Amino acid sequence: MNRTCMIAGMIVVLALSACSTAPRSAEGKADIETEAAEALAKAQASDPTLTPILDSAAGYAVFPTVGKGAAGVGGAYGKGMLYERGRVVGYCDLSQATIGLQLGGQAYTQIIAFETQDAIDYFKTGNFAFDAQATAVALQSGAGANAQYSNGVTVFTMDEAGLMYEASVGGQKFSYEAM
Repeated sequence: MNRTCMIAGMIVVLALSACSTAPRSAEGKADIETEAAEALAKAQASDPTLTPILDSAAGYAVFPTVGKGAAGVGGAYGKGMLYERGRVVGYCDLSQATIGLQLGGQAYTQIIAFETQDAIDYFKTGNFAFDAQATAVALQSGAGANAQYSNGVTVFTMDEAGLMYEASVGGQKFSYEAM
């Protein structure tokens, strides 16, 4: 691996980690809450089988827009809201850095359902991360019915725009801040 790629990768990781979990302004906080609610409604309309999963989940995190881009070195970042039993409890964000053969960009919505309170509590610690083998269910009519929990979580994505498509979420790291 050449030195330029390593430096670029470090810059992406530092830039992603410098972002604050909660928006700084009251307007920014209201915006992310509205965007998360709208993304959730759109996802449930796109796939009605998602609703019973979220209704029975201990909680879920909604990231209305995750931006992902790559040119050899890649990164993804998104802000969202954490819900427990259908009620907003805090702000969360996800970041991802990758290196390898990749090119393009995309924006997508990501929803993580937590099967148990223990899974939510672990997410809140800031130590929660997906390993390289994690995958997501791409939301489309009826796809949510096939979702299975793995280690207390299941992940859904909904494509918004872009030139890359994948259902992989490996290597994502999350942070949380209570309201």
